[in-house]
Amino acid sequence: MRATRALFVRHGAERTPEGRSLGLLRHWLSPLQQAQFAEKGYFEVVGGDTGRQYRIYPGAMTNVCELDEKGRPKVGLCFLPLGELPIGDVMLSQKIALESCESGALAVARRFAPTGYSFRRSRLLG
Repeated sequence: MRATRALFVRHGAERTPEGRSLGLLRHWLSPLQQAQFAEKGYFEVVGGDTGRQYRIYPGAMTNVCELDEKGRPKVGLCFLPLGELPIGDVMLSQKIALESCESGALAVARRFAPTGYSFRRSRLLG
């Protein structure tokens, strides 16, 4: 009964805009990013201009951070596309922006001091 219900919930969720956006996001993640996202609820990207490491958590705002050399959040970043988009689409746009036009994304990003709380409260998606 649980398996049937889980299948129904998953199949039904995939038909929503949120579910479709998460499916599209997963499609564009590398195998390593897919594994990170499935296991940890976030994924990491490498900036296309500087080679800096960034972590993208589920969410539409204050969900990106630059990592220090030990993999800890160093600077929080808030940037997102215009319009009301599902979370998966926002996260995908953040990934593409950092990988392909990092300097442009950083130019518009608002910076904040990352606290462990701001990123721990992220929920697992998909």
